[in-house]
Amino acid sequence: MRLLFLFFLASGLVTSAVSQSLPTDVSLTELSAEELEAEAQVAYGAERYAEAGRLYQAALDAGSTESSTAYNGACSFALAGQTEPAIELLQMSADLGFMKVDLLGRDTDLDSIRDHPRWPAIEAQMKRTAAAHERMWNSEAMRTPYAENLSDTEKVAGLARLWAETKYNFVNFDLVEELDWDSLFVASIPRVQATTSTAEYYQVMQHIVAQLKDGHSNVYSPFPLADVLRARPAFRTRLVGDQVVVAYLQDSTLADQGIRVGQEVLEIDGTPVHEYAAAHVRPYQSASTLQDLDVRTYEYALLAGDASKPIALTLREPDGTVVTREVWRETNEERRAADRSSPPFELKWLPGNVAHVAVNSFSSSASYDAYMDAYDEIVKASAIVFDVRNNGGGNSGYGWNILCTLTDAGTVQVSSWYTRMYRPAYRAWGRQEGIDGEDENNWGCAGGQHYAGPVAVLTSPRTFSAAEDFAVVFDAMDRGLLVGEKTGGSTGQPLFFELPGGGGARVTTKRDRYPDGRDFVGVGIIPDIAVAPTVESLRAGTDPVLDAAIEAVQR
Repeated sequence: MRLLFLFFLASGLVTSAVSQSLPTDVSLTELSAEELEAEAQVAYGAERYAEAGRLYQAALDAGSTESSTAYNGACSFALAGQTEPAIELLQMSADLGFMKVDLLGRDTDLDSIRDHPRWPAIEAQMKRTAAAHERMWNSEAMRTPYAENLSDTEKVAGLARLWAETKYNFVNFDLVEELDWDSLFVASIPRVQATTSTAEYYQVMQHIVAQLKDGHSNVYSPFPLADVLRARPAFRTRLVGDQVVVAYLQDSTLADQGIRVGQEVLEIDGTPVHEYAAAHVRPYQSASTLQDLDVRTYEYALLAGDASKPIALTLREPDGTVVTREVWRETNEERRAADRSSPPFELKWLPGNVAHVAVNSFSSSASYDAYMDAYDEIVKASAIVFDVRNNGGGNSGYGWNILCTLTDAGTVQVSSWYTRMYRPAYRAWGRQEGIDGEDENNWGCAGGQHYAGPVAVLTSPRTFSAAEDFAVVFDAMDRGLLVGEKTGGSTGQPLFFELPGGGGARVTTKRDRYPDGRDFVGVGIIPDIAVAPTVESLRAGTDPVLDAAIEAVQR
């Protein structure tokens, strides 16, 4: 199995065009480690495993010190039936620090060498590396059990971990230059000590991390608090202009209870809706942009709370009548049982033979697999409208693979990126912290598919993370138009860590940009044609954004 990572796909980042096979007049010694690894990816994807193994070995000989390169080479040689080169590269991956023992245990690529006499020692070495890493960065001291009210020691320890992981790993401090992180930490110690419950403690922690103004830096409360802090009714609201309206129902029986799409929310529990949001919701939302903050405040979290308590809503009907309704939040178990999640991929045919391809998630390969299953049908379309308005992200590579079908170039140029490079000795010497990353990255395409017709991509503030990586690359390809609203403006590789009481947090460690270096984190991707839903369109069940895209691709 080629090793891929969430958001940052290490083995997918290359620095040269990728061919289907190496040119006969190019020596391996003329290529960089990155170029060799790119060629190895292509060979692996084409099931030329022996060639892939040789190319991964050449990348290591050319200077690569990535344990994943050696691991991928071992997988390739094992699939090619070349046992000794496979076990040698697996040993090298262990020597370079490979520690994904769960992957090692289930990876079918390595089945042919599992009985090798050296396997147990290599596996044991990887386990020791993983255990040492776990002791250093995920100490049991932070894994305290849930309690209704954590001790002051646990509360301060959790705050200290949030402070430290952020201080040394958060990549976007330049976007919050006014923030004094150390002063906030010191001021927060008495605040967390004054909390009288774990629920209150985690709300304070969420308020603290929200000061980073980053959608990929969050605090997550423990699971036992799901029905206390995160229960929601089975419908969503949305901010449209300055009105908060019921956007869609997840349970059709709500209509019988007097909840309908298009109603305006005036008050929540007797408090004007914007006042309620400002006091009880907005301060606790981690968001990278204003549009991201509005979505989190008015759509995702506005009605979140305790499942044991009803919500009193004052609503204005389309005809101006004001009514009151009492609604209940669903428990986590009820929501899970209902399973109302959108399918990862949806294909609809619109008038004029336009294919509307909704890609709602990149959390697994399901959307890409379904797209490729339908590709022979989709390629017959007069135009394609890709819809990532409700895609919250996942693995960027799945989206880039879809974009590969829109070009015959063999690669697509993907986001440039950087991360902080903190070196303790450099700090002791008074030297400035540096950065490390890639300015020019091409994603290798398997080839064989090329749709040449008109294309548009629909975006919204709910287009987030890996879905933004998709939109950025599409925009940079100059392959068609972006239609809709600005995206959430947040992507990157988050670092996850545990907090006392069973909760957790993450901070973003990687800053992604357009291939040419333009920022979109903290800004959002700006559409070529700006169109937004209106209250009237929600009530009428029409889609002005999709309509604008259809008009654009049919010109």
